[in-house]
Amino acid sequence: MTELSVPERHRTCFERTWTDETPIEQVRFVVLDSETTGLDQRTDRIITIGAVAVCAHEIVLEDSFDALLKVAENTSAVTVHGITRDEASGGMEEGEALVRFLDYLRDGVIVGHHIGHDIGVLDAGYERGWGFRTMNRSLDTMDLALHLERDGAFAGRPPIRSFTLDALCDLFEVIPHDRHTASGDAFLTAQVFLRLLKLAARHGRPTLSRIAEPFVGEAE
Repeated sequence: MTELSVPERHRTCFERTWTDETPIEQVRFVVLDSETTGLDQRTDRIITIGAVAVCAHEIVLEDSFDALLKVAENTSAVTVHGITRDEASGGMEEGEALVRFLDYLRDGVIVGHHIGHDIGVLDAGYERGWGFRTMNRSLDTMDLALHLERDGAFAGRPPIRSFTLDALCDLFEVIPHDRHTASGDAFLTAQVFLRLLKLAARHGRPTLSRIAEPFVGEAE
């Protein structure tokens, strides 16, 4: 039997997958963070990928992913993530890391804070290597937090002045350990996401489509 190509293998994961009406507790969410050489999705490259699954309102530590990629040159982003070209010399080639991550991800719903950048750099890599983009649903924890604020979920709490990951960690008393590492930020985001899911269930958002709605409005 001919081995399926990378894009074909990815597509098979979606032959049966989540629908808009799938209850939250039945979905496999993959909370993702990446560190990159910069903010240009077309030209910058991934340095690290960190991800952990959330299923049935629990963080599944044994269902996680972590990869360090080789870096061609040091950029100003080193001041944020602290990973130099020399430190990443033993990392994976981009193609290997992306294939491994895709096999881990399967049809998981991608979750992250400002997740559009992470998905953008990943998709740029998949387009360079194989000419396709990921098919996974995604949701942004900031969008969900903004929806819940509009729903009144934070009534009685101090006003939220910012919807950064640090601000949400502070709101939910999540200790920001290992900040600005891909795996650390993925785990922090997963903890915030669990708290948002509990609020979503109480405020009429029990299904995948109800928590994955993009937020239309101005964030402070």
